[in-house]
Amino acid sequence: MSHIPNEAEKIVVDGATVDFYKLEKDGQSTYYFDTSKEGPPHPMVNAMAGIGKIKGTNDTLVMINHKTPGGLFAKLEDDVKYSVNELDDGLVEVVFSYNANASGESDLTQTSCAG
Repeated sequence: MSHIPNEAEKIVVDGATVDFYKLEKDGQSTYYFDTSKEGPPHPMVNAMAGIGKIKGTNDTLVMINHKTPGGLFAKLEDDVKYSVNELDDGLVEVVFSYNANASGESDLTQTSCAG
């Protein structure tokens, strides 16, 4: 079962190691990627690449992963907001957005896990 909408179009994202998809609706874009079958460092690498796509925009990024990426969250400043939703099949969906009123800026080059 895919958690990426069928109408989303496959796109190229610099630095990504998995497929990314984009869905435009009402002038806003949502980017999707699935690292639920990938181990480290793929979730971190792809999340940072995807966050780079939404930085400074009103767009969102949706990550499908096998667990909550706590190591990733520890690397983010308050310029990146996120919410975690547990899915019925045991996977998690993390929805990222940009916070224009942030006091800090995330270093998107930090793509290695320390644990």
